[in-house]
This record gives sequence, C-alpha cells and structure tokens, in this order.
Amino acid sequence: MLAQVRTYSLYGLEAVPVTVEVDVSAGMPSYTVVGLPDKAVEESRERVRAALKNAGLPYPQGRVVVNLAPAEQRKEGSHYDLPIALGLLCAQGVVPQAGLEGVAAAGEVGLDGELRPVPGAVNLALGALAEGFRLLMPAASAREAALIEGVEVYGPQSLRQVVEFLTGERALEPAPPPDAVEALEAVPDLLDVKGQAKAKRALEIAAAGGHHLLMVGTPGSGKTMLAKRMPGLLPLLGREEALEVTRIHSAAGKFAGGGLIRTPPYRAPHATISDVGLIGGGSVPKPGEISLAHRGVLFMDEFPEFSRDALEVLRQPLEDGTVTVSRARASFTFPARFLLLAAMNPCPCGWFGDPERNCACTPAQRMRYAGRISGPLLDRFDLVVEVPRLTPEELARAPEGESTAAVRERVLAARERMKARQGKLNRELFGRALRQHTVLSPSSEALLQAATKRLALTARSYDRILRVARTIADLSNSEPIQEAHLAEALTYRRSLG
Repeated sequence: MLAQVRTYSLYGLEAVPVTVEVDVSAGMPSYTVVGLPDKAVEESRERVRAALKNAGLPYPQGRVVVNLAPAEQRKEGSHYDLPIALGLLCAQGVVPQAGLEGVAAAGEVGLDGELRPVPGAVNLALGALAEGFRLLMPAASAREAALIEGVEVYGPQSLRQVVEFLTGERALEPAPPPDAVEALEAVPDLLDVKGQAKAKRALEIAAAGGHHLLMVGTPGSGKTMLAKRMPGLLPLLGREEALEVTRIHSAAGKFAGGGLIRTPPYRAPHATISDVGLIGGGSVPKPGEISLAHRGVLFMDEFPEFSRDALEVLRQPLEDGTVTVSRARASFTFPARFLLLAAMNPCPCGWFGDPERNCACTPAQRMRYAGRISGPLLDRFDLVVEVPRLTPEELARAPEGESTAAVRERVLAARERMKARQGKLNRELFGRALRQHTVLSPSSEALLQAATKRLALTARSYDRILRVARTIADLSNSEPIQEAHLAEALTYRRSLG
C-alpha cells in the first residue's frame, strides 16, 4: 500500500515542500530510503522502528521503500522521522490517508516514541502557511512555529498522541504563540566605562548611522567593554525586522525561545572561527555568524588574529548587506546587514604607544601585524578610533559620563531624522542620494578636498566621510553639514601603518 505525507526541507531560510512517499509490499523484510537522504535521514529507520514498537504501534513486515520527493534535492536532518513514521502507519491502515490531507508533519522521534524538537520551526511554519496546511510538530517546536500568524500548529508530546489525533480519538488545541518580549534585554551601561570620551562618541555615531567602527588600543583599555554596550544604544526591531532575524536564528538552531527577537543580536565569534563558520556553509548551507548578527552587532575582537580568508569574505557583505554561499547544486543568499565593531592592538605585543610600558616589537613586526588587514577591508570602516589605556590616576579623575539611556535617546532622535529625510540610515546612502543629502558649503568643500589630497583618500573613503559627517550633523539636530561636523568626521580616519 502506498501512503503520502507532506513535510518541508530547509534550503537556506526557505522551506521547500517535500512529499514523503512510503510503499509497503510483500517480500523479504527490507527498508530502503531514496531521494538523496543524508546520514541522519538514513538512520531514521532504526529510530522509527524502535519508536513504533515502544509506542505499541505496528511496524510493517515486508519490503518498505521510502521516497523523498522531489528526488533531485538533498535532504538532511532528523525532522523527517515523524512524516516517515506516519507514512508507515498510513501504509498499514493504522492512520487513514484522509486524515493526512492538508496536514504537514516534522519532528524527530525518540526510541520511546516521544517527539523531540527540531531546528527551523519558524521557517517550516512559513512553508505550511504558504500551502494552507496545518502543521504537526513536537510540542517544544510548536510554540516556536506558532509565532507565524495564520497557520494552525499542533504540538503533540508523543507518536501515540499523533495517531490518536489523526484518527479522531484525541482532540488537540493549536499551540499558543510564546509571550512577546518587547523590552531590551539587560545590557551593560555606558556609565560603567570611565573616561574614553572620544571612543564613546565614536560608538554613538556608529549606532546612529549604522557605521562600521574599528577600535585600536592597548590591552585593558576598554575596547571590549565599549563593544558590549553597543546593543543598548540601538532601537528595538520592528515586527518585519524581528521576523527576519527570528527566521535566521531558527534555521541555524540558535533560537532560544520566547517571542520574536526584538532586541538587536550581538555576536562575538572567536578569532579561530573558520570562514565557513563566519559566512555560513555546509552541504545544505546554514547561516553563519554574520547572518546571525543581521540587524544587530558583530564584534570581532583581536581583529588581525582572524584568518585572512575569514576577513576577506567580509568585504562583500559589508557593502551589499547579503552573503551568497554557492554549492554544486545551488546557491543560497542569506541577509547579513550588520554593524561591524572590530578591536585590535596597535602591535603584536600590544604596548606600542603606551606611556608606561615599552613596546618590544620592531617597526617591521608592527607593519606586518597591521598588514594582516587588507587596505580594501580597512577602507570599509567608516570610523577608526584610538582607545588609549588610562592610568589609575586618570581613571580616578575621569568625570562620570552619560548613561546608555541618555545616549540612546539622541541616537533614536537622529535615526528618526534620517528616516524622515531619506527613508534609510546614512550608512545606506549611495550615489545620487548621498550627493543630494550631503551638500557642503564652499569652506567645507575646500576642507574636504584638502583632506582628500593629504590623506590620499579613495573614492570609497571620500563617500564614507560624507556619510559620517551627515550622521554627526543629525546628532546635532542640524540639517546643513557644518564645517565642524566635517572636521570631526575627518578625525576618525587614520592609518594603521
């Protein structure tokens, strides 16, 4: 007897419909899975066999063929367990085929017949919504999938409950969505950082305009402390942005539960991460760290210690806001519009320029260290700021700075001015729009031309200075860009050589 069960396969962030076809016929007992399954799908045979037996449900004695259609697409993951089990039961007449009409299923089964959560529940629910199907998932995944409005998601605890639901013996209520979390998560306050007024100012400008920031300073100067306080300066995500971010984290198996992710993500990968871990990958690619930081902050400490390949793959996402991962069978595009915060020491030993400790590095070593960051990558930072180490005396004398709440208020006001004027952040101004919204006075134009020659600015750096000056003017509630705004923007351009 032939049975069919609908499920979905995750390709990037998209849920692609997959039909699980199960044929049970007379013959020597055998079990074959076709349709490009990976190892996890092939191993479903033993999980499903034990789950059916321990749940008191029959397992067919005969020749079993499971086909995952369409056959040319690679299938991976344990969420095929539940539709395969239902197909086996339907082929034996335990579950009527009519009961599976308009129903999609996804979930891993334990050997005891309990259902276990699977990644990508939000994306699978979007697939079911597109087809108008109801969705059966493990209870832990069902609440996550219920974030998607318009789709009925049921969360049974076990395989036995699924069978009773499909045969009409048990009633299940649709899973309720988790409680929405609207407030910012607890983040450290800028008040905790003593001194470093210029670095705090750079952090404010970066948060307001979405500009990428590189901090250079000796060990213990406060670079990491500053970076951890950046998410508190950013606005909460709107519903569409939150859904986009939640989909990414769900597909990567990083969704921690609760409502839509409203707080800007903060990701801080270690310098030993591979380029695949950073941009995404796998036989069926999953999002990497730069996509997990979408609409949030990516902090890369010890920036030159990252591999050259990992650093260079950042160049295209920093410009385009997306990353494309190509494989033999398909290409996948993930969103990656993040704010990059990077931190580095001024030299390999870390003490070059420190007033109290001597640097042990030669000029050649310092040049090689700085040379680990290519010119084109360095050119993509809108702001480069020095973060010097303060002495105990300087820390004691440092006045108390502003709180995160006070700075965030200015950031939000500046962003509102940007959106009212041009409908986007200043970081996203290019070409004609950039020229339209960054008109300079004759004196400001003369200052910028002189700086371009003296600093040997590239065309990209020239435009970045204009964007930063536009943001500084917005923070000052000034529509025209004054000479002082441009002068401050120029102070955030420096060489690492």
